[in-house]
Amino acid sequence: MTSATGTESAPHDAASDALWQQDTQALHAGYRGREQQRSAAVPIYQSTSFVFDSAQHGANLFGLVEEGDVYSRTANPTLAVLEQRIAALEGGVAALALASGMAAIDVALATLASAGDHVVVASQLYGGTHNFIAHVLASRGVQSTAVAKDDFQALRRAIGPRTKAVFVESVGNPSGGIADLRQLADISHAAGVALVVDNTVASPLLLRPFDWGADIVVHSATKAIGGHGNVLGGLIVDSGRFDWVAHARRYPQFSAPEPAYQGFVFTEKFPDRAFIARARAVLLRNCGAALAPHSAFLLLQGLETLGLRQERASRNTLAVIDFLQRHPLVERIHHASQSGHADHALALRQLRGGHVPALLGFELRGGRPAARAFYDALRLFLRLVNIGDSKSLAAIPAETTHSLLSDEELARVGIAPGLVRLSIGIEHPQDLLADLAQALEQAQGHALDQAVLAAEREQDREQNREQDRDQRLAA
Repeated sequence: MTSATGTESAPHDAASDALWQQDTQALHAGYRGREQQRSAAVPIYQSTSFVFDSAQHGANLFGLVEEGDVYSRTANPTLAVLEQRIAALEGGVAALALASGMAAIDVALATLASAGDHVVVASQLYGGTHNFIAHVLASRGVQSTAVAKDDFQALRRAIGPRTKAVFVESVGNPSGGIADLRQLADISHAAGVALVVDNTVASPLLLRPFDWGADIVVHSATKAIGGHGNVLGGLIVDSGRFDWVAHARRYPQFSAPEPAYQGFVFTEKFPDRAFIARARAVLLRNCGAALAPHSAFLLLQGLETLGLRQERASRNTLAVIDFLQRHPLVERIHHASQSGHADHALALRQLRGGHVPALLGFELRGGRPAARAFYDALRLFLRLVNIGDSKSLAAIPAETTHSLLSDEELARVGIAPGLVRLSIGIEHPQDLLADLAQALEQAQGHALDQAVLAAEREQDREQNREQDRDQRLAA
């Protein structure tokens, strides 16, 4: 169980969790049924609060003299299992569960940066993340500089004395690009700055950012971790490796008395997990983006099949890419599994298990009109804005997830107006390919119709120009 700062109190052998393979961790890490009335399934602790033995017991819990659960806004036994499980899967020391992926990004960055501070972010980000950093963080007084994920000289120049984080997606959404996490970590650490990585698209079974030097990982657990489109959730994982004391000048909030928590010094009480302790005790406790116990239970259910789903979705993704690259209407495919992709070598080096991300983008000849015709003709792929689901999904980012970006911003992050994003699920591949084939046929017919109309309009314009010339000559 956990205290107000999420520290473990019930007997649990975390060391044995670390010895298991990831597929086993996804089923067993963080939980022992013997401690829970021998329940095989993780119980849902649907309780707002937890009973004190005495006045002194309550005082000890709030003062962190003893550890235990107090109030479900800050900690709950069901959430504790989810947190320990994702920490084991990512190879971290502690985790924090939150109400959504955006809440996870918010809390992670707010734990590091406040008014007057600065963050450096990759220019290619999920649209919601871009909007949050560019506008909401800015309204709080936290400025940002966007650089291309592979422009390392620009990153070095962008980091300043008030920079508190470098933020990047391990696998881009919807770009599909792969970040060189080792390079980014080395540059960040040389400047004494923490590297925060959004690992949503990959999941820890495909890529573990801590293996490449990252310090903090965030997830929209709504996506691959939940995997069934039925629950919102976010996760933050602490590597426990960043030396907050050595960098106390840049990060005084971890090693100085915390005014929002009784003058508590997090690096003294939790030297290996000061980041997560502060995120929970200061940000979650006071801002309240808490995950519901039932939502945590659904995410735990999703985690149990993550490996199986990812294996099937990876095979389906490769089949879809093979089909698309042979279709005459497809102009360009965005996926790092392709040998000609700029990040192909990075994908081979960083991705685990021989699998590929189940997210891809592609562009059609005929641009946005062709993309819309294709999109509207889909029958099996669901037209909605989510990724990582067991079902296959489709979206047009420029009109949905990235619709708040200007045309210039869209061009800068590499999103064409007619880019189609596919999140590949676990259906039978023949059915997926059949749906794509019929939708592309519809789009091809539309593109042909548009070409004929364009030719007719050009012919009409040419006739009008000839008539104008004849009239001028006659005059």
